[in-house]
Amino acid sequence: MGKMVYLMGKSSSGKDTVYRRMLEWNFPALKKIVPYTTRPIRAGEAQGEEYYFTDDAGYREMEAQGRVIEARAYHTYHGLWRYFTVDDGRIDLGQNNYLIIGTIESYLKTAQYFGTKKILPVLLELDDGIRLKRALEREMHQEKPRYQEMCRRFLADEEDFSEEKIKEAGIARRFSNHNLNDCLKEIKEYIISSLREEA
Repeated sequence: MGKMVYLMGKSSSGKDTVYRRMLEWNFPALKKIVPYTTRPIRAGEAQGEEYYFTDDAGYREMEAQGRVIEARAYHTYHGLWRYFTVDDGRIDLGQNNYLIIGTIESYLKTAQYFGTKKILPVLLELDDGIRLKRALEREMHQEKPRYQEMCRRFLADEEDFSEEKIKEAGIARRFSNHNLNDCLKEIKEYIISSLREEA
C-alpha cells in the first residue's frame, strides 16, 4: 500500500528544490501529483509540470463533477487565484507512493479524503530573512514582477503556518532547510521509516 508524502512550508522555504530532488530518488520512488491552479503561468513554468493551468470555468466544471479533492482561493492583487487538487485518475495509492506540495489546509482536506494513515506530512522550515531575500530575487526575474503579491503571500504565511495551526494539524515532525543535503537526508529516513511501519 502506498503513501502520499505531503510537502509543506512557507513561501520561498525551498519546497520546489526539495520536491525536485525527492522525485529523483530510486528508493523510495515517488510519483508526482500535479495540482491545478487558475493563476497565470510564470516564466520558466510549463503546463503539467508545476501545475495544470486552467481558468475559473475549468475549476467550476471539475467541482461540479465531484473531482476536486481540496481547493484554496486567494484574493490577490491580481484577482482571485485558486489552487486545487483533482481526483483525475492519476492517483493509485494501492500501487504507488506519491509526492505533492501544499499547505496545512490542503493537507487536512486531502487526509480527510484519502484517510490520515495514507498521508505523510513533511513540513519545511527556514529563517524568515532568507525566505524574503529568495522571494525578492525570484520576483525580480519575472517578466512582470508582482511585488505586492509577494508581500501578501509572505504575510499570509504567518497565519497559514502559525504554531496553533501546525499543532491542530497534528504535525509533530519538522525539517530545517538551512542545509539542503542534510534536510533531504532527514526527510528520506523519515519516509522510509514510515513505509516500514506501514508494511
